[in-house]
Amino acid sequence: MGHLFSKNGYRLKKRTRKLHHRKKKKRNCFLHGPCMLCFIVHGNSGGFDDESDHFEANGCRHNSITGISVPGVGGVGIGAAAATKLAERYATLASPEDCSKFLLSPRELAIWEGQGRSLLSAVPAKLIPPPALFRTAGVSVTVPIPVPVPGCTSDYTEMVCKRKCSEVQRCTPCKQPRCAFAAPDGGLENGGGGEAASNSETGHCHLPLCPLPSSSSSSASSSSSPADGCCGLGLHADLSNSSDSSPPCAHNYDDCQARSSEAADNLSINHLPSSILLKVLSHLTVKERCLCASLVCKYWRDLCLDFQFWKQIDLSGLQQVNDDLLVKIASRRQNVTEINISDCRAVHDHGVSSLASQCPGLQKYTAYRCKQLGDISLCALATHCPLLVKVHVGNQDKLTDAALKKLGEHCGELKDIHLGQCYGISDDGIMALARGCPKLQRLYLQENKMVTDQSVRAVAEHCSELQFVGFMGCPVTSQGVIHLTALRNLSVLDLRHISELNNETVMEVVRKCRNLSSLNLCLNWSINDRCVEIIAKEGRSLKELYLVSCKITDHALIAIGQYSSTIETVDAGWCKDITDQGATQIAQSSKSLRYLGLMRCDKVNEETVERLVVQYPHIVFSTVMQDCKRTLERAYQMGWSPNTSNTS
Repeated sequence: MGHLFSKNGYRLKKRTRKLHHRKKKKRNCFLHGPCMLCFIVHGNSGGFDDESDHFEANGCRHNSITGISVPGVGGVGIGAAAATKLAERYATLASPEDCSKFLLSPRELAIWEGQGRSLLSAVPAKLIPPPALFRTAGVSVTVPIPVPVPGCTSDYTEMVCKRKCSEVQRCTPCKQPRCAFAAPDGGLENGGGGEAASNSETGHCHLPLCPLPSSSSSSASSSSSPADGCCGLGLHADLSNSSDSSPPCAHNYDDCQARSSEAADNLSINHLPSSILLKVLSHLTVKERCLCASLVCKYWRDLCLDFQFWKQIDLSGLQQVNDDLLVKIASRRQNVTEINISDCRAVHDHGVSSLASQCPGLQKYTAYRCKQLGDISLCALATHCPLLVKVHVGNQDKLTDAALKKLGEHCGELKDIHLGQCYGISDDGIMALARGCPKLQRLYLQENKMVTDQSVRAVAEHCSELQFVGFMGCPVTSQGVIHLTALRNLSVLDLRHISELNNETVMEVVRKCRNLSSLNLCLNWSINDRCVEIIAKEGRSLKELYLVSCKITDHALIAIGQYSSTIETVDAGWCKDITDQGATQIAQSSKSLRYLGLMRCDKVNEETVERLVVQYPHIVFSTVMQDCKRTLERAYQMGWSPNTSNTS
């Protein structure tokens, strides 16, 4: 066929019988596209054998190996052995000199001289696919059929003639499923010699063609899979005339599915947008981000160091936290607005001072039970962080009035302060704080033995916006507590364990503070039934009333159920005079009650409580037995069972 495209091709017809008597000449392709010989071998043809040639006289002839139907041109049948032999010979050609010696026989030239130009007119070069896979004789081979597609504008990879020592470029396979070409009768042609696989006159094609893998992968061994093409026009030819071969579409589709699954397996969480990954990492604690997520890869480490994770830093309970870590955080993250170093025993004043100097925008500072910290750290915070609104430094023995005075001087925006169990604080510090922080809304003191009525009076005079006040265990009296009646916004009042607190003061506070919603009078033996009755009548907004260890009887509970329509929580634990009558009456009469604490009320029978639990399911009754039952139920809900407990 190479003669057909030679430079003297127009004279071939008259000289075909004398070619084998003359000396063979070197011929080179003058077309940029593939020559016909390249098309025969690379374009799904097998080869030629003089002894196996046959002709068809009339009509549309089909070549069973090439898969091409050309009107008016006879077909050529090629044996399996000859096709395999010719393909192996052609695959070994490596230079133009070798190609020039690879010539067709005279009989082959006579056949293809008449049909070569028709083949080119029927099959454009752009639709010629790369070579199919050839196998040894007797093994089936997949032969895709190139068919012209009218109006197809897809950019297909063109083969380069092997005479020019080039190869077809590899391309990415199409992900659409393959299907066999529709025969004229509407069925799928799937077979060997002589059967039509396409209709070149109509040129119908169900799916557009797409390029196949390169020839470098097509010259595989007999163990390799069939040619992978997604051109929708596949013909599975069995060179050994076996009839049980399956269509190539299934193999190609499975292979495409495998490629898709491999691509899916290569996907990872890192392909998500960084904004989504940041949202995922935001649900982790600082410990989980620093000790786990940041060690996955460099990308995750950079994400864990994002500034939004370091605005609110919770380092509570981490014993690895020390001054050096705070210094590093301060040097790199100047936008810290909240930090919690509770129970960090290795942090000292130097680390907190360095953090304060580098983070002027700090607003919330929490350091519970850091007994090693003193005035230096709190003074540095007050000096460098004037925007502080929350300071919780409970249980710090070394704090004195000097730190509170600094806060009063520099932190006029302070709204929430917790100084429980800071035994070095006295009235001087509290009064200086009250004068300098008029916006204070929450003040909690616990067992501050040097805080007296003067502090209560100063707070009531200067901090009119107070909503939460606690003086648990402080040596204040009714003379100081009475000043709290000036706080019109007061909603939560904690007066636990006030030794000199009388009923009249409590009743007056309840009358004047109309927004009071929670009142804690636990451990006050002076509170009696009369005081509770006034509280129930006057507390129009009261929802929580704690009377643990108070001197009350059933009359107090009955009065609550009778006069109050807002109280939801009543805790009367450790009140020895409470009996079944009081528990039953308050449950029956109160419409708002949701919790009744009867812990260690020895005169209340457990049978009565069981009956009330069944009769009033909307109320939670707290006793030793009921609490144990609820705890066991929660354990069962979480998957615990007695058989899974560790008995070793």
